[in-house]
Amino acid sequence: MKAIVLLSGGLDSSTVLAWAKAEGRECFALSFDYGQRHRIELERAAEIAAKIGAVEHQVLSIDLRAFGGSALTADIEVPKDRVNGHGHLSGEGAQDAIPITYVPARNTIFLSFALAFAEVREAEEIWLGINAIDYSGYPDCRPEYLTAFQRMADLATKAGVEGHGPRFVSPLAELGKVEIVRKARELGVPVDRTFSCYDPADGGVSCGRCDSCILRANAIAEA
Repeated sequence: MKAIVLLSGGLDSSTVLAWAKAEGRECFALSFDYGQRHRIELERAAEIAAKIGAVEHQVLSIDLRAFGGSALTADIEVPKDRVNGHGHLSGEGAQDAIPITYVPARNTIFLSFALAFAEVREAEEIWLGINAIDYSGYPDCRPEYLTAFQRMADLATKAGVEGHGPRFVSPLAELGKVEIVRKARELGVPVDRTFSCYDPADGGVSCGRCDSCILRANAIAEA
């Protein structure tokens, strides 16, 4: 069975790629150079795709900096030191707020490309690492979002109309970050080579203070 796997180079997506491979899928990895400030993740994505054994790895360029609107695609400061030891954001109402690191419609854009890639490669599945348990606050990481996108995909593609469109698979959706780290180790993911920082310094050194860095460090320590 063929599967398109969205691969950012981070812990979650790398775990998904290894999981799909372990389930016997022929994996076609898809990454995006969308103008993100943490572009070093693309180097790690290529390394991980090769190590885990994707049969193909495509990197598509989309300039989301043309729109901006996010700390990842515009000159907006990345929030730091907001996550406490329990994985919660500090400040009143912080847990319910959509963070400035949300990139407008990013997953919808990415999944649309994945859908086209899947049709051309005749892939039966599209795997992605969205997660709704640990804090993210992103509206396009919720299970109901993916359910809605699945309905749209079944209507909007030739494969879907003919009854053999790809199925979306999100194995991390209900896992906590600690469980994801443990699964990654079980699957042989090179965790130390994955990259999750939103605001790396020159040379690709993780800042250690953004939401992503702190959640990752806490989870690895606990796991």
